[in-house]
Amino acid sequence: MKTNTIKLLLLLIIPNCLLAQKINNMASFRDIKSDSYFRFNYDNDYFSSTDKNYTQGYNFELVSPFLEKNPVNYLFYIPENTENKFGLSIEHIGFTPNNYKSIEIQYSDRPFAAAIMLKSFVISTNIEKKYRGYSSFNLGIIGPGAFGKEMQVAIHEATGNTIPQGWRNQIKNDVVLNYEIGLEKQLIRFKNIFSLQSDTNLKVGTLYTNASFGLNATIGLINSPFTSNSNKNKFQLYFYTQPVVNVIGYDATLQGGLFNRKSPYTISASSIERFTAQHNYGIVLKTRTLYFEYSRSAITREFESGDSAKWGGIKIGFTF
Repeated sequence: MKTNTIKLLLLLIIPNCLLAQKINNMASFRDIKSDSYFRFNYDNDYFSSTDKNYTQGYNFELVSPFLEKNPVNYLFYIPENTENKFGLSIEHIGFTPNNYKSIEIQYSDRPFAAAIMLKSFVISTNIEKKYRGYSSFNLGIIGPGAFGKEMQVAIHEATGNTIPQGWRNQIKNDVVLNYEIGLEKQLIRFKNIFSLQSDTNLKVGTLYTNASFGLNATIGLINSPFTSNSNKNKFQLYFYTQPVVNVIGYDATLQGGLFNRKSPYTISASSIERFTAQHNYGIVLKTRTLYFEYSRSAITREFESGDSAKWGGIKIGFTF
């Protein structure tokens, strides 16, 4: 048992050190009051007692002033009179059908798919007008080159679970080039107890092309994310909720890569659900230097013959 636990921990950490999206670290309820921090994110449908659809995701995130010199930042619109954070992250996401044990294609279900990306991003906060803009650019690969099979098989071996057999039918290799912009605006704030924000987001690229519209609210012991980074974190403990409506244009994890059309099985464009609803919620604890979060998410079916999906995640971060 002890050996299996050690193997699992190594598998969760090492592949990503060698190596968007379901993972969103730029929302205001995930703000860290520093221009220098590191945060690790791990998602898995194990938290919701399932093993299908969005099965797991990893993200290593670094924010630091030296990343202001990243040449990719020239792609981003940075408004005037904003306080900016510059970051870089490595992200990996994986998807499986319900019957991942079979070697045969699971028609009418989601295809196996995995993607790995390097993400450059900037978060810009206007303290006076209480809004927060963010942009990101993702460069990576979807397909066997993302090592989705190797990761899931190794984790299942280490934990004694059934070994997935269907990865030979996964989405084939293709390039990931994705651009994202978003805007969040504070609508209501009551002391240090409650806040409500609107949130809009647009992704365009070879992995995802979609738009989302929603709200997010926090309640508990909170510190406004729409203040200067010089206002260091106090102790905070709060619950957040984020209902979102998504408008879907293209999803390569279902439809295959935009350029490589040789995947053995994909979901046709006519079967894609063009509107989905998603609910993210969780609890966050912050100290002056540390960040902890437990999250849960649920989304309606993403294609006609599919099912709704659930997953959970943890985030751990620290300032430096």
